[in-house]
Amino acid sequence: MDILTLETIQALSPGRVWKYFFELSQIPRESGDEKRSREYIKQFAHKHDLIYKIDKAGNIVVKKEAAPGKKNIPALVLQGHLDMVCVKHPESGHDFTTDPITLLRNNDWITAQETTLGADNGIAVAMALAILEDEQASYGPIEALFTVSEETGLDGAFGLDISMIDGRILINLDSEDEGTFYVGSAGGGEIVGTLTPQRELSDGTFLDWDAWEVEVSGLTGGHSGGDIHLGRANAVKECVRFLKTLSLESEIRVHRIDGGTKRNVIPSECKAQFLLPPGKKELVTAAADAHQKSFLERYRDTDPDGKISAHSVGLCQTSLTPENSLKLINALYITPHGVDRMSTTIKGIAETSTNLAAVQTTTDSIKVITSQRSAIESARVDISQRTATAIATCGAVCELVNTYPAWTPNPDSSLPGLVSTLWKDMTGAKPQVTAIHAGLECGVINSKAPDMESISFGPDITGAHSTAEAIKIDSVERMYQFLQKLLSSL
Repeated sequence: MDILTLETIQALSPGRVWKYFFELSQIPRESGDEKRSREYIKQFAHKHDLIYKIDKAGNIVVKKEAAPGKKNIPALVLQGHLDMVCVKHPESGHDFTTDPITLLRNNDWITAQETTLGADNGIAVAMALAILEDEQASYGPIEALFTVSEETGLDGAFGLDISMIDGRILINLDSEDEGTFYVGSAGGGEIVGTLTPQRELSDGTFLDWDAWEVEVSGLTGGHSGGDIHLGRANAVKECVRFLKTLSLESEIRVHRIDGGTKRNVIPSECKAQFLLPPGKKELVTAAADAHQKSFLERYRDTDPDGKISAHSVGLCQTSLTPENSLKLINALYITPHGVDRMSTTIKGIAETSTNLAAVQTTTDSIKVITSQRSAIESARVDISQRTATAIATCGAVCELVNTYPAWTPNPDSSLPGLVSTLWKDMTGAKPQVTAIHAGLECGVINSKAPDMESISFGPDITGAHSTAEAIKIDSVERMYQFLQKLLSSL
């Protein structure tokens, strides 16, 4: 793989798009830390004499007047989000608050060095900026809307001041399958459980207990919406499964469990530290070997690099009681994860799912973070309640947060028909017009502007929200050409 520079990436087509993608990749922009990327957009607007507005949430819109002869055409909104999911290899020294993303070319794909790439959704920003910069194009009024904190709960879309935009045709560029055009998306929410257990000091009756650590690593992970139906392993579930096996053979005291990173990422790493009575080394070793074998039997195709290992560690100063440890293990063991129901109307699409996203241990608490999605609100409520019921069995207090609406397809919209015709004319292939299980900002924005017509598309991106994230070079070129064609037609 070759490291890409601004010069080498601009040699790709379309050079203008790749230039902006590269420049954006040099700017740290984790969710909640979009100030520098927003300033980059402001400087772009100043350079090209374009008007911009910023709302209280931090969203920014850049407006370009219509070309001569196009002034009677209604304004059109190009939309993407500034933030990215920041995940890195455990051994990576990358600092997402200061370091640029190192871009690599791997044959026909661009990926990143030991981190997420940020093509989700940097490519939307790059395409929109390229459209705004193009002085030769003959379009109607263009409004490029860049939202913030999409990845942490669609916060920017929820906080959007809808009066900033005039357009009522929205082209969302946050999709990842070339030739697939989305006219609907799932709604969702999160169940977060917080356990505040009383800990015991490692003295008295269990001073001589041995401390161990189990580690689950090397899993594929992925997007909790777009990849949940692929049946990939969940590191938290595998770690808890190991602890459950030990608890059937011995008393166990849990010191801490830590796994997962983001609510919308299938966890690929998890560690747990625990104590067992003396003389349990053979039990731990045998359990680790058995779980490694059974893991590969179940996930050889989806997670071939997954590893489960256990080793002794130094004394854990505190732990949960055996009773509370067992309650925590059992609660996480029965907490649902994965597809709850596939759609009966759209083949191959999950209707309802839940993601056991993360477990985080601090001095005072253990937090369990989950996310639920569904195209049907009552189904989303049901899976959320079942998840909360399971987590609460260990004594955790559960709350529902960050709910967002589904984007229901508009049967009266003319966009799907127009897009289908243009795509077939351009490629000779029939497009797929469908809905997506992931949550898109269209649902929130449409709820603020009920007369909005929306559609979402984008180039091929694989492995979003993981260090395997990659974007296909020639797909970017085709989707940008299609965007130009669509804008001309509208």
